[in-house]
Amino acid sequence: MRCRAALAVLGLLPVLASAQSVSMSGSLGDKALLVIDGAPRTVAAGATVSGVKVISVSGSQTVVELGGKRQTLVLGGAQVNLGGAASAGGGTTITLAAGPGGHFVSSGTINGRAVRFVVDTGATNVALSEAVARSIGLDFGKGERVLTNTANGQVVAHRVSLREVRVGDVTVYNVDATIVPAMMDMVLLGNSFLSRFQMKRDADVLVLEKRF
Repeated sequence: MRCRAALAVLGLLPVLASAQSVSMSGSLGDKALLVIDGAPRTVAAGATVSGVKVISVSGSQTVVELGGKRQTLVLGGAQVNLGGAASAGGGTTITLAAGPGGHFVSSGTINGRAVRFVVDTGATNVALSEAVARSIGLDFGKGERVLTNTANGQVVAHRVSLREVRVGDVTVYNVDATIVPAMMDMVLLGNSFLSRFQMKRDADVLVLEKRF
């Protein structure tokens, strides 16, 4: 009976492992800041946590081993599961590590096109330059013309609705954005996105929990 019980437990292990997911939210030297099954963990190269072994950490990429298979995680990219498939974007938690200057930066997508975000709690909407908007195919010329304040005074901008904004494994739909005639390569992740989350900061880690 004990043998059968033990075998039954062992039989469940592959099922439990297959639900494991991991993504990269930052790095500190040879340590990677990972999100494993939704929980932030700091893991040094060569160490193993919850079945995830960190092989190497190099800037915005971390090579990990899951169930004998190696995967390359990209900072702010989609999480992967034990089978190596990218997540479909249905997650609820974003974990970000502060970068130089204390800014929270992440890669992500707008309408499926790759961009770089920086969290800006002072921005009313997601904001991006006209150059970035053109590069990802946004037809902002048909958007509502509005006046907005910049460091150089008031400028005419365009307000549009983004079909989807994705950061890591989390996708938010129908997000208001402002397209401004400014020189900036990064997209400001403002409150039209952030208001969908509960924000928690612990030292240099920012956790966003999706509310709706």
